Amino acid sequence: MSTASCLLSEDQFKCFICQNVFTDPVSTPCGHNFCKNCVTENVCDDVPFQCPVCEKMFFPRPELEVNTLIAELLDEFRRSALRQNAEAEIPGPVSGNLFTKNRKIAILCGMVLLFILSSQVNHSPPLTEETEGNAKGSMEDIWSCSPAKRCQNLTSGQNWTAVGPLSASQLEQIFTEVMKKETPRLLIRAELMRAKHYAVDVTLDPDTVHPKLILSDDRKQVSCCNPTGNLPHDPNRFRYLKYVLGEQSFSSGRFYFEVQVKGKTNWTIGVAKESVSRTDRVRLIPRSGFWSLTVRNQNEFFGLSSPPVPLSLKSGLEKVGVFVDYEEGLVFFYDVDAAALIFSFTGCHFTERLHPLFGPGHNNDGTNGAPLIITPVSIVPQ
Repeated sequence: MSTASCLLSEDQFKCFICQNVFTDPVSTPCGHNFCKNCVTENVCDDVPFQCPVCEKMFFPRPELEVNTLIAELLDEFRRSALRQNAEAEIPGPVSGNLFTKNRKIAILCGMVLLFILSSQVNHSPPLTEETEGNAKGSMEDIWSCSPAKRCQNLTSGQNWTAVGPLSASQLEQIFTEVMKKETPRLLIRAELMRAKHYAVDVTLDPDTVHPKLILSDDRKQVSCCNPTGNLPHDPNRFRYLKYVLGEQSFSSGRFYFEVQVKGKTNWTIGVAKESVSRTDRVRLIPRSGFWSLTVRNQNEFFGLSSPPVPLSLKSGLEKVGVFVDYEEGLVFFYDVDAAALIFSFTGCHFTERLHPLFGPGHNNDGTNGAPLIITPVSIVPQ
């Protein structure tokens, strides 16, 4: 297929309800697009929203804001149509080829952005404004690469008859590069955004905290070390491992929480089954009831399976997201700020309640004195 020959049509910008070109286009969480007035008129807030295309139900009703990406694509399509009409009115091979070349570039931009948008259809929620901005930024990166430069530089040449065939080849190559580069990143971002919709409120359980650890008054932070280590005896308290469990536990469904690790050189985060040993020295591996991620010496990352899996991560990790799907046996760890997957456990067989697990590590003379902080989950990317 020649990319340059696949022209966008007006049908691709038509609302399913009114069958007219979009006015203030909005996107539903399931990825379908409508005029804002068409999909929001005559509805009640206390009634579940049903997508007119796939009939999927949403409650509470989603906030449908104008999708600026589609609106901009529609504007570009209209401008491209005007240029096409202008081309027909301008005589001469040079003008015609120049307009053809510009139109192909505009069409490619639209196709690439539509591709990026469509990659989100099966991964709710829809693209946010930041994701749209990142997509535009990525387009700028692609245009700066060598094939795009060669295509762009054609305007400065004198042999205009070469514009058509060269543009088709170059644009198809650029389109392939965009798809290869953007698809994995945007799919992970979409999965992270979906995971955030299962956010739970986690507080630290003072009955399980090791005597050397210190909890904040709101039980959202834990650090080391308590100089006295005097805490009441409790059978649930960790006596050997310097850890604390979340007070909340889960035996079904999905849950997600985030932990700030900024300023720390050693820490462990994950989930543990309710019956893990509190008094013995045990290995933090799935067979012992632990599914966790750990960091040593600031930049030595390990997924604690058996054997541990060393991980190569960029420095500067500040916030970790933990997502669990109980029935599917999944535990995912995300770099929240980079919207990247760090490590995952799959094929887990959970048979009892799971608790969030936190280990702030030793103080190390103050170099690891910062606390682990359970932070509120923001659905909008930072």
